[in-house]
Amino acid sequence: MGKRLIERQLRATGARLRGLRDELGTIDAQLAQLRSDADDLFTDAAIGVVGAQGEHRRAAEHAETMARHRAKVVAEIASLEQRQDQLLDRLTAG
Repeated sequence: MGKRLIERQLRATGARLRGLRDELGTIDAQLAQLRSDADDLFTDAAIGVVGAQGEHRRAAEHAETMARHRAKVVAEIASLEQRQDQLLDRLTAG
């Protein structure tokens, strides 16, 4: 693999990593809010606020969906970091 190709792949990988890390920050903020909302609705449901039980269930499901998305983004970041390390190894070995 040529040096220029490796450098191009490194730039693309770095750009993707930056994008995913930005996305992860957004996800973390949204997830914190979703969990807070679900907790508030759980409290409302526990004290008998009408309709709060169904709202709590939907809010908790939404938070869980966001948590699964977060896990996928974290896994993709780890994979790209590994790919980046491999490319750097190739670049320095060549």
